[in-house]
Amino acid sequence: MIIIENVIRDRGSKYAVSGAPCRSDTEARALVRALCRKKKFAKATHNTWALLTDDGPLKNDDGESGAGMVILRMLEREGLHNHLIIVTRWFGGKHLGGDRFRHVQEAVRRYIAQL
Repeated sequence: MIIIENVIRDRGSKYAVSGAPCRSDTEARALVRALCRKKKFAKATHNTWALLTDDGPLKNDDGESGAGMVILRMLEREGLHNHLIIVTRWFGGKHLGGDRFRHVQEAVRRYIAQL
């Protein structure tokens, strides 16, 4: 699994992005559990993820409403199939409004640039 920490900081919130090759919902959930075995990621407010499989799209907002769809749309635009991307956010105490979606997009862009 590729993990890129401290991707974005805004008003106290911090973001990281992670990912790995993945082919199913079961495998995706196992990868998220593996990431959350790291104490830092287990304490995160949100571990939002998306995946395009041969059987169709999968996403999980983990309480960050709409963020999974943002990741999914970016995967579709890139044509990146069978690869899980997880955007992690540690809430900093101030609501970010629509900026949170821009931060999710930027985190995914940085991850894809690493591939």
